[in-house]
Amino acid sequence: MATRRPAPPPTAPPDRAVEIANRHPRLRLDRRGVARMIHTLDRHFVIRPADRPHLLRPRARPGGCPPGELSLVFLTDPALARLHADFLADPTPTDVITFAGDPALGTAGEICVSADTAAAFARRQRRDFPAELALYLVHGWLHLAGYDDLAPARKRVMRRAEARALRLLAAAGHLPRFGWRR
Repeated sequence: MATRRPAPPPTAPPDRAVEIANRHPRLRLDRRGVARMIHTLDRHFVIRPADRPHLLRPRARPGGCPPGELSLVFLTDPALARLHADFLADPTPTDVITFAGDPALGTAGEICVSADTAAAFARRQRRDFPAELALYLVHGWLHLAGYDDLAPARKRVMRRAEARALRLLAAAGHLPRFGWRR
């Protein structure tokens, strides 16, 4: 009688390159902490089967975000509003803009976030600024993983995924530090 060997444990995907550009003159950030956050999402965030009908495309790898270099850009409100106008024909301020990458070029995409919007929203809602800015990064990462929030049902799925991702990051101690220069 032949014995079956157990399947080898799944291997974690290699850490992707994460390029971080801080274009906000007053924002202080922990670059290693931000990269660790992305690597934790890549390795441990699981797209639940119930989420799949709402996705634009199937999961590309464990974690869902396509492979390749990921670019993160921290901007002021006016700078992100200019991108919003130039690429989406909407000149109003926004919190996050995500650009898909090109697998042929080895890029996963780019997530552009407004630190000003995160700070203002956190202040109005009496929330933690670093947690709000981390939420914006999670939101962009989920967009690259195929989630969208255009329809109410899809928005609910995305909000649940954001909450799960933030719980995962908090449990791992991988929420990055952000602050302000004086």
